[in-house]
Amino acid sequence: MGNINFLEMLRSSFTLIILIFCSLLSFTVAFERWWFFRKARSQNGDALLDQTAGLLKEGKADKALEQASKTDTPVARLLTYALRRREVAKSDLAELLATKRQEEKLRFERFLGILGTMGNIAPFIGLFGTVIGIIKAFRDLALSGVGGPTVVAKGIAEALVATAAGLAVA
Repeated sequence: MGNINFLEMLRSSFTLIILIFCSLLSFTVAFERWWFFRKARSQNGDALLDQTAGLLKEGKADKALEQASKTDTPVARLLTYALRRREVAKSDLAELLATKRQEEKLRFERFLGILGTMGNIAPFIGLFGTVIGIIKAFRDLALSGVGGPTVVAKGIAEALVATAAGLAVA
């Protein structure tokens, strides 16, 4: 029985290529989200709120705006937005801030749909690759005219690799 060449299997199986693409896309999105959340948590929003409140009590709204504008975190962006609109009526400002909070929430949820989609479709792509591999195994068996494990081994190996890849991506 010969060795299984994974590069040859990759060339002959388009489902593995699709699964590798899905895997790379999922990894890229996961890394980007990790980096985003790491950056968002790295700066202390409570300290900025306390500092801004102190400056506002002293009547230094411009200094508070300048301080909040220096930081790129969700809390700082909301503070900057509110301080730039401090002349607006409180009820209107509350509505504006609710909208701004929704925008910030969308920034946190960005690309998560891609991860969910990849997690949902990868097993089905793997299953499709399994079916294709089994079909190839039976075709090889029919074309050879003789039975035996060596005839169907390549197709079954391809089927199992596709299944494993689909589960790994998910």
